[in-house]
Amino acid sequence: MKLYKGKNASFRAVLLTNGRSVELKIKIKSEKSNPLLRRKEVDFELDHSEEGRTSSRLELKEKLADRLKVKPDLLFVEKFETKTGTTLAQGQANIYESAEQAKLVEREHIIARNSPPAEPEKEKSEEPAKEEQMKEGANKIDTEKEEKPEAPKEKEEKPEAPKEKEEGTE
Repeated sequence: MKLYKGKNASFRAVLLTNGRSVELKIKIKSEKSNPLLRRKEVDFELDHSEEGRTSSRLELKEKLADRLKVKPDLLFVEKFETKTGTTLAQGQANIYESAEQAKLVEREHIIARNSPPAEPEKEKSEEPAKEEQMKEGANKIDTEKEEKPEAPKEKEEKPEAPKEKEEGTE
C-alpha cells in the first residue's frame, strides 16, 4: 500500500476482490475540526474506476480509517454518493474523539449504516420457523371454520316508534 502525503494528496488503497487487487483512489478535499461536537469533519472524493463497482460503506470506512490513522470505530461515513454516469463518488465522514461522544452526537441511522450487518445464519433459521407458524396459523383458521357452522341470522324485529299525530287531524 502506498501513501502520498501533503494537502489534497490522493491516497491509493489496494483492495482485494475476487482474488485480484483493485486500487481505490481517495482524495481528501477538506478536513475541519469541530470542537463543539468534539469531532473532525472530512470531505473526500473516491475514484472507483478500476474496481468497476461502487465500494461498500464498510470497505470505504476501513480504507479511510487507515488513511487518516484513526480507529474504524471512531469514523462514521455520513454521506457517500456516486455522480451519475461517472466513477467518482463524493462523501462526508466524521471522526470522533471517543465512541461515547459518537453515540451522543451521531444519528441512529448513520450508526446503523456504519455497523457490520447482522449474522445471516440467524435470519435464515428464523425465516423457516416463521413460515411454519404462518402455515399452522392458517390451518387453525381453516379448522375453526369447519368446526363452527354458521347459524342462520334471524331478523330482529324492532318496535315501531309511535307515529306523531299530524296537525289539524284531531
